[in-house]
Amino acid sequence: MAFRFPIKQSLAVILTAMAALPTPSALAANVYGEQLEGFHYPYTLEHFYFSSQQQPLSMGYMDVKPAQQANGQTVVLLHGKNFCGATWEDTIKALSQQGYRVIAPDQIGFCSSTKPANYQYSFQQLALNTHQLLAHLGVAKAVMVGHSTGGMLATRYALMYPQQTQKLVLVNPIGLEDWKAKGAPWRSVDQWYQRELKLSAAGIKKYEQTTYYSGEWKPEYDKWVDMLAGLNSGPGHKKVAWNSALIYDMIFTQPVYYEFKDLKVPTTLMIGTADTTAIGSDIAPAAVKAQLGHYNVLGKQVTKMIPGAHLIEFPGMGHAPQMEEPQKFNQTLISDLARPL
Repeated sequence: MAFRFPIKQSLAVILTAMAALPTPSALAANVYGEQLEGFHYPYTLEHFYFSSQQQPLSMGYMDVKPAQQANGQTVVLLHGKNFCGATWEDTIKALSQQGYRVIAPDQIGFCSSTKPANYQYSFQQLALNTHQLLAHLGVAKAVMVGHSTGGMLATRYALMYPQQTQKLVLVNPIGLEDWKAKGAPWRSVDQWYQRELKLSAAGIKKYEQTTYYSGEWKPEYDKWVDMLAGLNSGPGHKKVAWNSALIYDMIFTQPVYYEFKDLKVPTTLMIGTADTTAIGSDIAPAAVKAQLGHYNVLGKQVTKMIPGAHLIEFPGMGHAPQMEEPQKFNQTLISDLARPL
């Protein structure tokens, strides 16, 4: 026997069901696998397989040969917390055209790399992983370019492996201050995890527009929102969020700030002065928040702390100058790499 609902009742049921669905702004345009399967990398994605902390791991990376005559130098590009090796796309192309070999890895816990169920994250561990990758690729010495969290990692790498670090370039690195010492509240890993589970495309775009691009937005930024949102809404959703929580705890509790004075390699800071990134500022009391994330000041302060450091500022630019104004950034970076050490 067929059952028929009155038209009004049927319409009400449909509307109720539609209201329960997530809004389009909360959805990623695409959904990607646990290791970002399905997302298009700008260059061939390879994997380095190794063992760490009693488990097999896979580290994704791009190894791009010089497009022009090789100059014999290698540049390693280290991504930030909400970024991947792929977000260096324009910089890889520009450096390759200048004769550099360019290596852009995805760190464990990020993007195309393994998301372990359990991992004791430290910048020392990630630096060791990166060092092992470079040894595997036959790279004895390289320019280390680190952006955001990658800046903290590049700093740790240069402290651990000064003989293998030709030069250190820090692009709007976080860790130019100790947020915890300034009063930013600590979060437990469980609290970070709950926060990360709630990420949406709309939330990611709002944060990036405010912090990365000084309130502006261009269509070419959309794919980076899609990349993060698609990874966070995919089948590895919970593992991605859990690893993200562990990584945030590492960032907050393992400052490199106090060791900038110990760097012994040529160092350049490239700073977008409108950046306000500060871990924990979103839950900090107003008086504390007001003291955090002033990159227009922090860049100058840390440059003085690092022996012989060189400061390049991008006035009015945000947290990701290599993505906000890639042509200007890349020209500046190439010029800086050509400066006599």
